[in-house]
Amino acid sequence: MKILALKDMIRKDVPIYYRKLYTSVAVIELNNKPFEYRIDFSIEMKPTGQKEIIINFIDTIDYPLIPVSRELKQYINELDSNDGLPL
Repeated sequence: MKILALKDMIRKDVPIYYRKLYTSVAVIELNNKPFEYRIDFSIEMKPTGQKEIIINFIDTIDYPLIPVSRELKQYINELDSNDGLPL
């Protein structure tokens, strides 16, 4: 299992400055085949300075969710750290 890309990312307008909401299509390689799943995710800065990433799958995924969510959170965190998310 490997995260290939997040495409068609759109940032939703939210009046809360410490929370960013996005909708996207995750391209995930499962069993050496790429699959596309629609997701919503949010990045929230906690008062302690830590980021909390929450992912909601819109499409049903036929794979264990815990490893997919863990990899997606890591991928999203790297994109956010490198300013790869839309403003």
